[in-house]
Amino acid sequence: MRKALRWLLSLVVLIGTMSAAGATAGAATAAEPTTGTDIKDRILAIPGMSLIEEKPYAGYRFFVLNYTQPVDHRHPSKGTFKQRITLLHKDTNRPTVFFTSGYNVNTTPRRSEPTAIIDGNQVSLEYRFFTPSRPDPANWSKLDIRQAASDQHRVFKALKKIYAKNWLSTGGSKGGMTATYYERFYPHDMDGVVAYVAPNDVVNKEDSAYDRFLERVGTKECRDKLNAVQREALVRRTPLEAKYRAAATAEGYTFKTIGSLDRAYEAVVLDYTWGFWQYSLVADCEAIPTAATATDQEIYDSIDAISGFSFYTDQGLGTYTPYYYQAGTELGSPDIQQPHLKGLSRYGYQPPRNFVPREIPMRFKPWVMDDVDNWVRHNARRMMFVYGENDPWGAEPFRVGKGTRDSYVYTAPGANHGANVAGLVPEQKAKATASILKWAGVAPAAVQEDPAKAKPLSKFDAKLDKRDVEREPALRP
Repeated sequence: MRKALRWLLSLVVLIGTMSAAGATAGAATAAEPTTGTDIKDRILAIPGMSLIEEKPYAGYRFFVLNYTQPVDHRHPSKGTFKQRITLLHKDTNRPTVFFTSGYNVNTTPRRSEPTAIIDGNQVSLEYRFFTPSRPDPANWSKLDIRQAASDQHRVFKALKKIYAKNWLSTGGSKGGMTATYYERFYPHDMDGVVAYVAPNDVVNKEDSAYDRFLERVGTKECRDKLNAVQREALVRRTPLEAKYRAAATAEGYTFKTIGSLDRAYEAVVLDYTWGFWQYSLVADCEAIPTAATATDQEIYDSIDAISGFSFYTDQGLGTYTPYYYQAGTELGSPDIQQPHLKGLSRYGYQPPRNFVPREIPMRFKPWVMDDVDNWVRHNARRMMFVYGENDPWGAEPFRVGKGTRDSYVYTAPGANHGANVAGLVPEQKAKATASILKWAGVAPAAVQEDPAKAKPLSKFDAKLDKRDVEREPALRP
């Protein structure tokens, strides 16, 4: 799964936050008064829970916490580590959303779309092995989806004693995958699941669905323009690598993990078309240079803006070692053909093994994703999957079959990897919102009678519902 550094939507932090237009008003409750035992004291009374800091936010209490977890849930006596959690506290009488990004936790108050819809509390969990939530020493064999689901289960059991109302789990991209895996292993914890743009690479060696997607996404004019720039970047490899080498020298970048600057350069270039469709819209194609007349600098800048030349450096890859480890051991990763680069590509799409330090052993387990996919198809209960029409990661989605109940797959028209409920067509948007309210146990009587009347219960908050904009890998879920 190619990773290019990009500016756009911080899906690591929040996918599916509310748009101003989409977040209509219900009566939002105020944060509960601190009568009796303070909520902070109740939280810190949980064995293994400790406070890192509390940050003020009007109408809420926001805590950044550490929670002591077993390194191995199957053998809890064999060591522990501290896992970061954030808690956006509204009221113990409101439902709670369990948000996971699948990566680092954001320590700035933010609210996911389901949290805004139900006007609830939100617990966010840092994924194990993302620093600082990494055991020391790090036994990488303990980084798998079952152990991560068990992390969530322990947090849920600890906090459910305080937050006794309904719970929903949610997340975007790898966070949506994480919410799905949690449901597979602990199907009785949550009252509903809302998984955004969650990839489902069931058979890792068969990735033709991605090729077919890239052959028809958007418009032919846009696809041809992107392909031409990508091809030109390999035709002009010598002068553009010289620019890359100068930048690497200036910034102190090294290439030990991937092996060479040449390998890193090609990996960034091969990310280009996928990265564009992951985070951009058809209208953004106007900003793509015309390859035949573009200068070397224009080609370089366009590749850098969408893919990010710093990412395949040791400095760029280090943060995402846990992700690449999982991609190469359980999750799988796309391997697209890109026939327009035939004769120019030296390495092709490089596997996750190339992005993890060699001292960390890896072995792929092909049965893991097949098990999850089969479980979702036949056992999903109150699960919702939301995809973007133009998002490459949606080429292999989760599907719900005949054995499932009250579960849905929606696709937002024209949307990218930032697809959310607010971007669905009106009828589906209302239906999805009504499901979320019902699962959380807070659907008004009018909505229970007519789902078309469903609207978020909280008002839009420009800071709390903000999509953070930061440079991050585009081509990872």
